[in-house]
Amino acid sequence: MIAPTLENDRVKLTLLGMSNFENLLDVSSQKDLIQFSPSDISTHEKLKAYVQTAVDGYYHKTIIPFIIYDKQNQAYAGSTRFGLINWKNKVLHIGWTWIGKQFQGTGLNKHMKFLMLQYAFETLEFDKVEFRIDERNIASRKAVEKLNAKLEGILRKDTLMLDGFKRSTCCYGILKEEWPHIKQAVFKGFE
Repeated sequence: MIAPTLENDRVKLTLLGMSNFENLLDVSSQKDLIQFSPSDISTHEKLKAYVQTAVDGYYHKTIIPFIIYDKQNQAYAGSTRFGLINWKNKVLHIGWTWIGKQFQGTGLNKHMKFLMLQYAFETLEFDKVEFRIDERNIASRKAVEKLNAKLEGILRKDTLMLDGFKRSTCCYGILKEEWPHIKQAVFKGFE
């Protein structure tokens, strides 16, 4: 599997690995950056372990992890990935997304999601893209809803968080046949 480089005028997504993860140390150490995630990236060693897990998934063809470069600000902004890739059923998840607080609310995330959705549906020709979000993470839920992803259900108390809390996870999805309308309505002018 060859990892794509996804790029437009605003953002460049390239393969995240052990050779470039240190570019994210300043961003990953921001307080409460991934408070709704069961992962911890707050130190060099914890970020390294997080990236190693992503790299292992890449070699098993179940994950494509990206490092995010914000071209407008000329800075590394965070990470995102395709995960839980099911090649047989043509379904994958977009998630594990975190960007530094200075990049949030700037439109960067929308540009990333466009590139990723376009690649999933138009290049990989997958049938469905899913998003899994902590029920309490209202900002992320609203962002995915703005993409016209449909709430398909809530998995109750399905994920153990670092503090011992069992979160409930909202499951959103976009189908391949919905993509042309979403591309036109939500991402008009992005190509």
